[in-house]
Amino acid sequence: MPVHAPRSFTVQWGSESVLVSNVEPDLPVATGDAELAKVVAAGRANPVTLLPEAAWRAVARATTGPDGVAVQLRPTPEEPAGLLMVENVDGATLHSVVTRVHLSEVLPGIQPRTGMEVMEIPDPQVQGITDADRPCAIVRYRYQDPAHLRNHVWQTIHGTLSLNSYAPSILARKVTRNLITHPVEITFEDGTESFHALVVRDGITRLASAWAVQAGPDADAAEAAGLAVDSLFGKNPTVSPGTGGDPLGQRLATGRERWRRALRDEFAQAMATEEPGTRAAQIAQTSVLPAQIAVGAEGHPGHLLAAEDIFDDAIRSVLASVHVEFKQWDTAAQNVEVATRALKRVIQLGDSLVPKDDLQVVYGLAVGRIPVEELPSVFTTGGGTAPPGTALWRSVYLVHALTRPELLEPLKDQAKAIKGGKRMGLKGFAELLGPLIDLPWRSYKKHVTTQARNAWNNGGVLTSDVIQEWEPLPTDDFTSLVKPALLGDRDARCTLAVAGGVALIADKLLTRNVGSALNAAKEKGGVPFRADVNQVVEDLSQQHNELGLWTLALAANRFRSDALPENAVTMRQLIHKQKTEGEAGTPYVHFKTDLGEPDRIERDADGVPVMLHQWDVVWASNPDRALKAHPPKALFVPPQPGPGAGPTAGPAAGSAAGPAAGSAEADEGVPGDGGEETGKGGSGEAGSSTDPAPGRPQEVSRPASQRAAEHRYVLRQSVAGARDALDRLLLLEPEVGGHTPIVPVAVLDELHKLLIGLQTDVENLRRKAAPEETVTDDEEAPEELGV
Repeated sequence: MPVHAPRSFTVQWGSESVLVSNVEPDLPVATGDAELAKVVAAGRANPVTLLPEAAWRAVARATTGPDGVAVQLRPTPEEPAGLLMVENVDGATLHSVVTRVHLSEVLPGIQPRTGMEVMEIPDPQVQGITDADRPCAIVRYRYQDPAHLRNHVWQTIHGTLSLNSYAPSILARKVTRNLITHPVEITFEDGTESFHALVVRDGITRLASAWAVQAGPDADAAEAAGLAVDSLFGKNPTVSPGTGGDPLGQRLATGRERWRRALRDEFAQAMATEEPGTRAAQIAQTSVLPAQIAVGAEGHPGHLLAAEDIFDDAIRSVLASVHVEFKQWDTAAQNVEVATRALKRVIQLGDSLVPKDDLQVVYGLAVGRIPVEELPSVFTTGGGTAPPGTALWRSVYLVHALTRPELLEPLKDQAKAIKGGKRMGLKGFAELLGPLIDLPWRSYKKHVTTQARNAWNNGGVLTSDVIQEWEPLPTDDFTSLVKPALLGDRDARCTLAVAGGVALIADKLLTRNVGSALNAAKEKGGVPFRADVNQVVEDLSQQHNELGLWTLALAANRFRSDALPENAVTMRQLIHKQKTEGEAGTPYVHFKTDLGEPDRIERDADGVPVMLHQWDVVWASNPDRALKAHPPKALFVPPQPGPGAGPTAGPAAGSAAGPAAGSAEADEGVPGDGGEETGKGGSGEAGSSTDPAPGRPQEVSRPASQRAAEHRYVLRQSVAGARDALDRLLLLEPEVGGHTPIVPVAVLDELHKLLIGLQTDVENLRRKAAPEETVTDDEEAPEELGV
């Protein structure tokens, strides 16, 4: 038992009083070199653990009980693998030590939940590590540079706290459930020296909440994330060489130990008082966290994954058992997890007719391990033609590989087993592919991601031909495939169906059309008839449909993975769109197809290309059906004026229409247009006609109606300015990413309350003005109107 029993006391956390329990009187001291050596020696001697020495040192530095870790690792005659925790997952066995770790020695790792969100800072590249063809219980994170690492950690903690926080609970009871962690080697593309650390794979919200407690009750998510980054890596973002040639990992560890030493001194002073305060509770409840550290992985005999994939797949299996079956991720993250794990299971079972090496390449492409630029080196056709290294060609080869008849059914069977379902149709399988396909352009086309994934849920590009035997035809110009497609070349037709279909779906020109779309205008996403997305793509790619094949080819040619076309944005976004500085070339636009033009692009009477709409895409898929649903209307010929119709009709009509037209134009005017300036000038001139009395203020002497006109102008300008500010926030949202709201909820609540009050006052004024406009001859006018 400890010399001093744990204490409990009450502290103030913001506006709440929190009872803090089990506060230990002392914090763990630094681990000495001799204790570090014990852990390293025990780990190296264990037959089931396989880690580099630098990784063992990271484990030893992180733990607060190195002796206990050494005991768990030490083999005995009865337990050759020591007292390690054992978990059997798909295809592997994991061995872990259970201990407690310092808060400042663990970094947030990556999960499918965070990996599937649109992030401002991209995740690092992940690669497994082997030793003599045996899997090591460690992965390699490859960042661009140290700034990328700092920003990624900041983003993960900030984004996590923006969504959820357990801070009050942790302050009261500490973190009580183990974090699932493992060692990682952090490397950099810019040549910065690598180092080893521990990362949290499950429990990132608990980790971030602990930093929120450390930051204090008044700190927001950004301040908590900043504290974490500064404590982990130092306040200086640059990495300078240390004295004596110490490696980067050692310099960072020294800085973290210096931070913990200052924390211990502060805690000792706080606990020496008669009534410890909030700061003492913050330090005591978050300095140490319970953790389960994976240190060994063994592949099951028989049908194995590639050695470098075994450990990462085993960790993901542990996470999925929690977040797919119990605490669920969102649908997109679940789909990615199910699809990639199903592919891994097919590789493990070895029942597919596709060679395992080819499946490993497909898996690497699906999860982003193989970058788009390497596509030409890993995929070639029988004739040796390599595909262009573009994101769209990645989608073509990925769809082709995952929908081969010899692979499609095994993948569907494994996906059903993982999801626990009894059946999976083509649409259900297409739903799994959506978030795999949009990986390269997810952040650039964030505004239409929901519509695109809904289109995949409705069948995507999985036509009856695409799921049969065919081979992609690499080309730099998709229009070159139209002629062979018209001649019946299945490979050309399917290549156009997948490439053009993916382009149309990603750019919101082909969506899951619901009933309301039949009544919508063409410019607002309307469609001439209802049809599933994969049926539209199938009809567009038919041999006899020249209009459809050209529509697919032109869409694929114009597709860009780094921008959103003007076809996909609303009129308001177009009006307020701010052009990117330094952007070269023409705007990114899809144009309507016209087979009568040399370049197959339709133009209006002024020679301007006509913008493509979803209506045109669906129409091109089946023109006969579209004509039946929307037959051409006869032209309306206005009656000629008779002899008795003199010039009185025209002026009368014109004078009657004039005010209405002018009113409509005024309502449609944009803030700051000429109409408003005229109104303002008119008010000023009217005001100048009334001279103020001597010694009397101008405002009092002017008629109230003139002053009201000016205030109406200010009101309208202020509302328009608010609209502009909101539009600019929405334009910045893709750059901020999906990890945190562009406007915090607290600010939105305050704005919402103000807007509700403004709307109520405007509505009350509108109701007061309405009787003047709606009084009819048989109604009694209100007395106050003087009628």
